[in-house]
Amino acid sequence: MTWSEMQPLLAQACWDTLYMVGWSTLIAVAGGLPLGILLVLTDRRGLLQNVLANKVIGQVVNVARSMPFIILMVALMSFTRTITGTTIGREAAIVPLAIGAIPFFARLVETAVREVDGGLVEAVQAMGGNTWTVVRKVLVPEALPSLISSATTTVVALIGYSAMAGTVGAGGLGDIAIRYGYQRFETQMMWITVAILAVVISLIQFAGDYAARALHRRGGGSSAAPRLRLLKDEAPAAPAATAEAATADASKAA
Repeated sequence: MTWSEMQPLLAQACWDTLYMVGWSTLIAVAGGLPLGILLVLTDRRGLLQNVLANKVIGQVVNVARSMPFIILMVALMSFTRTITGTTIGREAAIVPLAIGAIPFFARLVETAVREVDGGLVEAVQAMGGNTWTVVRKVLVPEALPSLISSATTTVVALIGYSAMAGTVGAGGLGDIAIRYGYQRFETQMMWITVAILAVVISLIQFAGDYAARALHRRGGGSSAAPRLRLLKDEAPAAPAATAEAATADASKAA
């Protein structure tokens, strides 16, 4: 097979892979972020402590994570057909990809959120902040660099999952590698596919690491920035306190 014949196939396969991984990542982040935070909040000494709910959610996440992706695709075929109307193609592959990635990302989110300094949470509660305030102003901002790294890890894992999805007609680079590299013994096509996957994964990992470092340098992950944001509302109280002190001194002098 010549390069002119391989080029359109590889271009379409790259687009299909990016399409599947992009939508699956968005769904995984939308589902895994609140699920991971909920695992932290419902744990012992959590803001929404509920041991039973925590155990149930944790067990569901563990079962979903332990299932091999190829088996998960087969098990979800009926559900995928209900959602998309088909079990082949890139749209159909998004369903098992997203469902497989949600518990994976949720555990990474749980680990990242647990690293947040508990003193900040206590400070917000002391100022009357509710659970939503703690999540919005402390847990997510403080864990943001780690969350970016977790999302990067999830994207890299999804690229590997998408290659496996190619074995059941999902399209993408995995499908090219199976149909041409394995079934037709086109060794050159196989190695080109492997090289493209390596380059794509390297670029994504570099971009994720760069974004995480940039956020860390700007203060996302340090305790100073959230403290300033949370305590700035108390700043107007300082002049009043000074005026009260001045009045007390005047009374003593009189």
